Formats: sequence, structure tokens, C-alpha cells
Amino acid sequence: MRRKCMEVKSEKVYIRIGRNSLSFTAFDVDNTACPLRFEPYVVKGGISMPANLREAFKRADLMASDSHIQQAQVLVDTPSMLVPIEQFDEPLIETLFNHSFPAKDEERRIVLYNVLPTLNAVCIFAVNKDLHKVLNDRYERVQFIQAMTPVWHHLHQRSFTGRRNKLYGCFHEKQLDIFSFQQNRFKFANSFEAAHFSDALYFLLYVWKQLRLDAQHDEIHLVGDIPDQDALLQELKRYVQKAYLINPAADFQESPATEVPGLPYDLMTLIVKGR
Repeated sequence: MRRKCMEVKSEKVYIRIGRNSLSFTAFDVDNTACPLRFEPYVVKGGISMPANLREAFKRADLMASDSHIQQAQVLVDTPSMLVPIEQFDEPLIETLFNHSFPAKDEERRIVLYNVLPTLNAVCIFAVNKDLHKVLNDRYERVQFIQAMTPVWHHLHQRSFTGRRNKLYGCFHEKQLDIFSFQQNRFKFANSFEAAHFSDALYFLLYVWKQLRLDAQHDEIHLVGDIPDQDALLQELKRYVQKAYLINPAADFQESPATEVPGLPYDLMTLIVKGR
């Protein structure tokens, strides 16, 4: 049995916040036996995410030893919109985002953005205002990152391998992000609810057809928390000859992050490749 790491010597903590999930991760460069600690926290459904985060700061084992940590990278799995960088106007981001994603009654939020320079795009997203305050009260430096940002960056670089067009599907929290690149831009990017493999199959093939990809030569690559992945891959191969699952261990050259059970692919990508 692997020894549990009780103390973590790290300068930074990674916090991943989803719609109904919360986790903490820290990389301990001085501990070769347990270099990376990942601690999911069970979210209580009856209280808000800011309240859950306050409780987690008191109860999570990893948080008990992080009083010396001043920096947090916060990965938020939340709706986003992409804007071409040449059309980006910072003073207008709140108006633009609220028009696309109207706030619910009494919802207080802060609209933020991540620049994707290699893709000539800007990702705009929102964070609950109380959540923003809880994190900034605890840490000296907080960086908010939309969860797909590191995934887009990494798979864009990966897309240059070979000459065929590639369609990517990334699964996370019963959602499916489908995207494709053309040189240094997005050719397609959208997010779908896909709790079941039949939903995922429909959306993947719909986008494949919409982009007029070649069933004999072009490629489709899947990664993340894939529902019924064997069945999904088998069904895809009835229509697309070159359908593959991305193996994170091979993709990230057996980084310690790939050995951590349950570590989400977006968080793994952020840790290994950065944003």
C-alpha cells in the first residue's frame, strides 16, 4: 500500500471547481514517494459552492497543511465563449458574455477571460462573485483558468502531428467539448450535454458531417471521462475509420500526474503542460 503523504511542501495549490465537484491538488517537489497529492472533496448539495469551499478549507486534509501557500491556480469548469482576438474588446466582455449566458435571478458573478495567443482567440467566462472573494481572501495570488484552456492549447499543438484533419472530443462532468483547428485558429468549438454514450455519438457524428470530414482519411480523437468508451469507440468506427482514444500516460510521457487515480484530464494537462 502506498504511504499516505501528510505534509506537502509546495508553493502552489491547484483547485478545480466544477458544477458539482471540488478538488485540491499540490505538487511536492521534495517528496519522491508521493510527488503529487490529489484530494477530491465531497460537495454538499444543500449549500452554495462558496460555502462548500469554506468548509473544505477547514476539513480537507490537503488544506490543513497549506497555510504557507500563497498562490492558487483555480481551474473552473464553467460555460465559456470564444472571441477572435482581433475582435476582443475588454470593456465589452461583461455585456457580451451576459448576452450569451444570461445570469440567473440574483446571481452575482465576475466575468473574466483567458487569452489563447497561439489560437488567436480569447476565452470569456464567469466566476461566482462570492467564490472569487473566498479565494482571494485566502491566497495572495489567484489565477482563474477556464477548464478547457489548457486542453485546447495542448491538443492544438498535438494537431500538427500528421497531415490529416482532426476532430477532438473532450469529456468532463457529463459534458462533451468538440473542437477542431485549422492552422492557428479554431475551425469549430462547442459544448454539449452528453451524459450517455448515445448522446456523445450523435453530437460527434453531427459535427463530423457538418465539417465535411473524410470518413476514410481524417481522424477523431477522444479523451477524458468517456461514458462507455469501448461501446462509443466501436460505434464510431462504423462510420469513421480512424477513431482513437488518447492515452494520457503516453501523451504526457508517463508524468507522475498520469498515475493519480481520478485526476481530471483538464487538470492533468494544466499540471503537466501549463495553461
